[in-house]
Amino acid sequence: MDSPVLELRKLSDVPGTSGQIQPLGLPAFERANSLAKPEDRDDFVAGRIALWHFAAALLEVDPARLVPDYRCPRCGPGQDHGRPGFLLDGGPAPLVLSASRASGWVLLAGVVHAPEELRLGVDLESTGKATFEGFDDVALTATEKRFLSSIPDQERDSQRARLWARKEAWLKMTGEGLRRNPAELDVLDLPGLRDVTERALPDGLVAALALG
Repeated sequence: MDSPVLELRKLSDVPGTSGQIQPLGLPAFERANSLAKPEDRDDFVAGRIALWHFAAALLEVDPARLVPDYRCPRCGPGQDHGRPGFLLDGGPAPLVLSASRASGWVLLAGVVHAPEELRLGVDLESTGKATFEGFDDVALTATEKRFLSSIPDQERDSQRARLWARKEAWLKMTGEGLRRNPAELDVLDLPGLRDVTERALPDGLVAALALG
């Protein structure tokens, strides 16, 4: 099996944000219109367009042949959330995908012709997200807290964000999301879970990938 293909895009550089929402399906259209802030709507739409074109490039097909097919483990198909996917000419596209947005960027991951049982999760996080008081108690296991206490103070915020990105990537892969208590999920040494290090990330961002 091939390793996941990763692509990092700046949301403001994604073309067609104002004119391509309709092909992304009714659930995405309704969700975009429910967002009160124009900048939130633009980021959501840009992220969906980036994923659409990313999937088409991986499959080497015209994007017009792809129809979004998001599936939530709890809610089923036809959602504006859940695991991203596409129909290709009416049938399931042979592609496993994940995407994550943070601080004006979107990180995309995909595997073409993956085994049916393969699961994938990717997460992109700002290092400032995990700095609020009480984060460690609600998000980290006892082992992870001990790990943080062993590293220099100036590195702890970035390491907190790294751990959170790992948790989000893993929970996207499993489909559990935050229905599972993150403080009970130790992500220091899980098989198939790793930091994204093969590409340079903008300052202030960390990322993780889960595959299993």
